[in-house]
Amino acid sequence: MHTKTTRSLLLSLTAAAALATAATADTLKFGNEGTNPPFSMVASDGTLTGLEPDLAREACKRMGDECEFVVMDFMALVPSLLQGKFDLLVGNMTPSAERKEKLAFTRPVLANPVTYVVPADSDWTMTPEGLKGKGVRVGLQRGDLNAKFIEETYGDTIEYSYYDNPDQTILDLTAGRINMLFMPKMTAALRLIDTDEGADWKFAGEDFYIGQEDLPLDERGNAWAVRKGNDALVTKINDALDEMLADCTYTEIRSKYISPPLLPQDATCAAGE
Repeated sequence: MHTKTTRSLLLSLTAAAALATAATADTLKFGNEGTNPPFSMVASDGTLTGLEPDLAREACKRMGDECEFVVMDFMALVPSLLQGKFDLLVGNMTPSAERKEKLAFTRPVLANPVTYVVPADSDWTMTPEGLKGKGVRVGLQRGDLNAKFIEETYGDTIEYSYYDNPDQTILDLTAGRINMLFMPKMTAALRLIDTDEGADWKFAGEDFYIGQEDLPLDERGNAWAVRKGNDALVTKINDALDEMLADCTYTEIRSKYISPPLLPQDATCAAGE
């Protein structure tokens, strides 16, 4: 009797363990760094929050899956994804040719185009003819593609100052040593436009995707990553993101963290169209 009881108990435990394993296997794990506000950060209560975790949670809900986050150092994210420690890297990454050799990417989750920041009371036309004689001095990051673009576009019709990082550039702008920026839109929004000093400045001109000009507009931007071959998950994530953009849920989530729209469909929702 004792042997039968023990055997029955072992079988029951084995079955329960198998069910638990199956349930765990169906849970998607998302990797994130948690240290890149407002895109991801850990709240005081230990909850992972931010734009991308909130977007991922909404996507997960629409997919009908159970999802959990794995938070780790940014440099460990790609190796951990490749090792199977989680299923989806929820951290906006540029889908470079080198990365595409190892990873598959979702549709763009956000785009960070480069644009102009000018005085709020200016009426400048952002062309060489429009800025000539206006006393414009632009602040640029030393040696990057954006600086080269501006130099080639404007030549000697404007003046230039060069900096090692965005903080130095913005400091000189607010101090009056330069009067125009050309930098990633999100950087300008987070560090200037959305701050107390932002009322004196505005975005101007069009958005530029330096280095991605040959891509269709809806393919420009940064994406989330999965292991190569996991096409089913890419499709599910893309479908969920497309739904969120179409019904403007993406815009509702984004607007809690950052002011400028991050994708063309987001801009349409923000404009009430």
